[in-house]
Amino acid sequence: MSKLTPDENRLTNLLRKMAFAEASDLHLVAGHRPMYRVHGSLLPADDTPLSPGSVLELVRSIAPPESHARLGATDLDFAMTLPGDRPARFRVNVFSARSDFGACFRAIPDRIPSLAELGLPQELAERITRLKNGLVLVSGITGSGKTTTLAALIQMINERGGSRIITIEEPIEYIYPAHESGIVTQREVGTDVASFYDGLRYGLRQDPDVLLVGEIRDRETAQLALSAAETGHLIFATLHTSDAKGAITRLIDLFPPEQHADIRTQLSMSLRYVLAQHLLPTGNGGRRVLAVEVLFANFGVRSAIRQGKIENIESAIQSGRRDGMWTLDSDLRRLVAEGRIRIETAREFAKDPDEFGAA
Repeated sequence: MSKLTPDENRLTNLLRKMAFAEASDLHLVAGHRPMYRVHGSLLPADDTPLSPGSVLELVRSIAPPESHARLGATDLDFAMTLPGDRPARFRVNVFSARSDFGACFRAIPDRIPSLAELGLPQELAERITRLKNGLVLVSGITGSGKTTTLAALIQMINERGGSRIITIEEPIEYIYPAHESGIVTQREVGTDVASFYDGLRYGLRQDPDVLLVGEIRDRETAQLALSAAETGHLIFATLHTSDAKGAITRLIDLFPPEQHADIRTQLSMSLRYVLAQHLLPTGNGGRRVLAVEVLFANFGVRSAIRQGKIENIESAIQSGRRDGMWTLDSDLRRLVAEGRIRIETAREFAKDPDEFGAA
């Protein structure tokens, strides 16, 4: 292996120091200093701005060989492991801007956290992971922890054994350990399979019990996920929406209007849960706190979906505590009562800020 240049050593050192800085991300943009994101805030990682044209070569110096041909051609996502006494794993996005390149490194924890560590009740996790079929959606904005929640759910199933699990990810982040009585196959979009749709289509021919689709982005993938959930498979997927109701409308809106009635009927039968996540600042600079809205597809929810009365879903969640549902605002109240977030934070993220008093 050739000796690293000072700049390459600089990048390696920045990545190594992320854990000590409690940084979730490292941002590299030409003309700016490298920046860490620490508990939601951007902080300088060192004092020297990156020179024009340097970022792409820095990334190339540590990227896996299979990514080299695609670097610089278009926006690129891949995962990589930095070797050493304590190997560190990262999800990397490389992008172009104003005729230059930048990159963002997301640190992937060296183990899959439990749902309890993430802040989700064990009872909820047990109910979800004991499902035999249907569709489970985890929604939220970028950076809200959707991938980590899904990984924790899949790992619970994996640890029980006896399941054939297939994941389609872009890129592969968490690595699931082998279990003597189960099988996990992880496939990466762009490397192992052309698209989420192809991964799901071929995965259905591989005798799966559980399928994880990293993201539902298009009509074809959505249709196949719904059909697979109806035919005896447990499907996990993510959507980029801020609440549970929005996840349902986003999924339906992937289809043309003339298909909406059929899709609503199909979704009403296959949907099991929607978890809508937010990661909130604590106010004291510590690790961010998870707030979540939980929708369970009980009779009222299924009826609202089927009839296209999406506005009724909000009231179904509010009145569905006995079925294990709760609204975002009720979870915010809990976090305020426990002293884990400030009331100002709750007011900022609440659907009904007036519920938390005047600003």
